Amino acid sequence: MLEVRKLSKRFGGLQAVRDVDLDVAAGSITALIGPNGAGKTTTFAIIAGFIKPDDGRVRLAGQDVTGWRPDRIAAAGMARTFQITQPFAALTVAENIRVGSYLRCRSPAEAMRRARSIGEELGLGPQLDLAAGALTVAGRKRLEIARAFATLPKMLLLDEVMAGLNPTEINEIIGLIRSIRDRGVTILLIEHVMQAVAALSEHIFVLAEGAVIAQGSPQEIANAPAVIEAYLGKGAAERMQRHA
Repeated sequence: MLEVRKLSKRFGGLQAVRDVDLDVAAGSITALIGPNGAGKTTTFAIIAGFIKPDDGRVRLAGQDVTGWRPDRIAAAGMARTFQITQPFAALTVAENIRVGSYLRCRSPAEAMRRARSIGEELGLGPQLDLAAGALTVAGRKRLEIARAFATLPKMLLLDEVMAGLNPTEINEIIGLIRSIRDRGVTILLIEHVMQAVAALSEHIFVLAEGAVIAQGSPQEIANAPAVIEAYLGKGAAERMQRHA
C-alpha cells in the first residue's frame, strides 16, 4: 500500500530524516517507533504532503504522490491524525467529523449523515451533539481518529493517538484501531506505548537520528540490541516481549 524510498529532509544544519525506506503492506498495522526527536513526525508530515522532501519518493497504492498537496493526497486515499489534538472547540463533535466527510460528500446534509454514522461506529454517539471543547483527552483522541476516518481513507497515519491516556482508555483505542483495520484500512502508527505497539503491529520500523536502525516483528524488535540501546532500554524491551 505504501512505499517510501530514500526519504530525506534537512532543516538548516539538522538532518531530520535520512534515507528512510518504509514498506507498509495493504491491510496491515505497521508501527514507526523511536526516541523523541528521531524524525518520526517529520516522516509522517512528508508522507502526508505537509512537508516537501529534499530527496526520495512516496508511493501510495503504486501511485507516486511525492510532493503532492495534503488535500490531493487525502483525495487519493491517505489521511492522518495529529499528535496535538485541535478540534474546532465551538463546533459539535458531529460538525467536527463532518469536516472530514466533506471530502467525499456533495452536500452538507449528506456530509452530516455520514459524520453521525461514523461517530456512532467509533464510539462517539453520546457526544455527537456536544461541543468538541467539552470532550476529555480520550474523547478528543477518538474525535481526531473519527475526523480522519470520515475522509474514507485507504490508509490512515496515526500520530501518538494513545499519548496521555490511562490503561483502560489505551485498551479501548487498541480495539478501535483494530476495528478500523478490519474495515479494510491500512494503518501506519507512531506510538510510544510499547505494550500497544506490540499488541497491534505486525511489523515495526525503528527510527533514530533520522534513519531506520531496525525493522521486524515485535518480538524481533524487542530483542534487537541496537533498539534496546537507542530507545527501549531493558525494561521496555521486556514489557514489549510479554505483549508481542
